[in-house]
Amino acid sequence: MAANTKSTDLFTRAQKVIPGAVNSPVRAWKGVGGAPLFVESARGPYLFDADGNRFIDFVASYGPAILGHAHPEVAKAIAEQANSGFGFGAPTRLEVELAELISSAVRCAERVRLVSSGTEAGMTALRLARAATGRPAIIKFDGCYHGHSDSLLVRAGSGGMTLAVPDSAGVPAELAALTMVATYNDIESVEDCFKANPGRVAAVIVEPVAANMGVVPPSQGFLPAVADLAHHHGALLICDEVITGFRLNFGAASERMGVQPDLVMLGKIIGGGMPVGAVAGPARYLDLLAPKGPVYQAGTLSGNPLSVRAGLETLKILQRPGTYERLEAAGARMEAGLSSALANCDAPGCVNRVGSLLTMFLGPAQVRNAEEARGSDTAKFARFFHALIDRNINVPPSQFEAMFISLAHSDDDIDLTIAAAHDALKQAARG
Repeated sequence: MAANTKSTDLFTRAQKVIPGAVNSPVRAWKGVGGAPLFVESARGPYLFDADGNRFIDFVASYGPAILGHAHPEVAKAIAEQANSGFGFGAPTRLEVELAELISSAVRCAERVRLVSSGTEAGMTALRLARAATGRPAIIKFDGCYHGHSDSLLVRAGSGGMTLAVPDSAGVPAELAALTMVATYNDIESVEDCFKANPGRVAAVIVEPVAANMGVVPPSQGFLPAVADLAHHHGALLICDEVITGFRLNFGAASERMGVQPDLVMLGKIIGGGMPVGAVAGPARYLDLLAPKGPVYQAGTLSGNPLSVRAGLETLKILQRPGTYERLEAAGARMEAGLSSALANCDAPGCVNRVGSLLTMFLGPAQVRNAEEARGSDTAKFARFFHALIDRNINVPPSQFEAMFISLAHSDDDIDLTIAAAHDALKQAARG
């Protein structure tokens, strides 16, 4: 790889004015070491850093760039909208059209409230669940990330029925105590949480496919069992589809998996790469939101016309025939190639994939939950990551993030990545 002196200089400048030199923690490369690349531009499947180096990109802005970067139809739509105004503090036709399109694709989405981020979607979903049930407690899963709101920044203690402790400074222990943490793919741990909090659980919140501990698919029957258990105890089921929504199929992945959530969180793809979030669900829950109901939620930039226009164009492109079949084929090609690289290099590990989401875990033979994911060799992954960067392949700078394949990735891009991964694994094994 060519020199990255401009990125290094920018990192030095950023450290003087931005906390940690970044505006979102994973960008700092703390999990892998070194100074991060500063990106100048992106197009299709490629990123270009400040020094002009080109990388095949599998971060994809952590999910939104499902069409590839700067898709010409989406870019044109955003430019057209910009000429009409950036935002008005008033309702727009575009908001109605996006809500209608989401509602037509997600069966439970009788109503859709647009917000500005996945974190806002999570905050709103929890507030709705607590208002609808009159209960204070929630159940989440170890390793699942639902935004940085206080109620959700907690992790498991010694077991599924142990009260969680704050995962961040500034989160009151009293608030964290309202969040129970279960083990993904372990229905008994969910039952234990309900037993520990009889009549107090407002909702269970779950990623249909976990993608924030690395990609971890649900075991057969797990999601329907979670839904049944939640409803048996009078709690709501919130499906966090900020990552999976419209990525694995046109609509909600949970519904394709046979689960009918009470509330769905959306984001990323529905904004086409622009800031966005949404909460959707039946009218009986969503109509609790102000101004119609007593649950307050507001946002100056909610339903921003630039984001909504980008989302509309992206979703219209995703509706074209063969879209998800192409993503599945590309994902399968990458999975097969990375699995072969592990085998050929005699490197312990596994590849977890669902559609165009995948993670190669270095170390564990299988990963079904966060505890097994933590068994990964993070030092080896850091070496692997830098070896890929040296070969102009950009993957997330953490063992516990998903790789995202886009419609812009060609077979050649994937084959080049597989070959680079093979060489990078050999280099990482040497230390």
